[in-house]
Amino acid sequence: MCGRFASTTRPEDLVEVFGVQQWDPTETVAASWNVAPTSPAFVVLDRPPKGGGAPVRQLRVLRWGLVPAWSKSPEAAVKMINARSDTIHEKPSYRQAFASRRCLVPVDGYYEWETIPAEKGKPRKQPYFVHRADGTVLALAGVYEFWRDRRYPPDHPEAWLVTCAIVTTDAEPALAPIHHRMPLFLDPSSFDAWLDPGLDDPARLFPLLVPPAPGALLARPVGPAVGNIRNNGPELLLPPGEAEPDEGVLF
Repeated sequence: MCGRFASTTRPEDLVEVFGVQQWDPTETVAASWNVAPTSPAFVVLDRPPKGGGAPVRQLRVLRWGLVPAWSKSPEAAVKMINARSDTIHEKPSYRQAFASRRCLVPVDGYYEWETIPAEKGKPRKQPYFVHRADGTVLALAGVYEFWRDRRYPPDHPEAWLVTCAIVTTDAEPALAPIHHRMPLFLDPSSFDAWLDPGLDDPARLFPLLVPPAPGALLARPVGPAVGNIRNNGPELLLPPGEAEPDEGVLF
């Protein structure tokens, strides 16, 4: 699964890495080492510009936690941060987005918690930071959706909420001891096909749901402070014991 991630790469660098053709510098979000569900995040998507025309690659800010178009309210978003790769094509909440509204969520890495049994008392949760071994941006596969707030007229700035979810798959062998699921990440060779809104045949999309060969990711233990969403800074990436411990609630 993916319940927290770090996103600190400058948008100007994301524009270059992903070949973005359209980005409004006023649409931005601050660097974060502890992005939590319902927070805003950068995504890369291919979509026609305002006024119509062929799809262009865009860098946008969407809210993490997908709200289906048919939902009566956005309250369910906090529960819909991940979409399973094996059922995304058939689940009512995700199938339309999977067919034509796919995106990439560029992150520095994501956090995962390993449950460590205890001889007595409650088991302990050890957080890990998972990132690309080569230090490059990790491109997580995602889907996005539009939700219409009927309290406002269509042209009102708050009439539309655009949200996203991260696609997950079975964890690769080296990560499975930490958690049996992991975000699906893509290599550059798959970017164009995944983002192509004209590619809407599930049979042609399924090959894209296969993660790259194992070995591209590294997992390293970090301190417990990341479990508290109030904590946010580069010290969250330090090994256990190298940052001031936090006594807040763990994720």
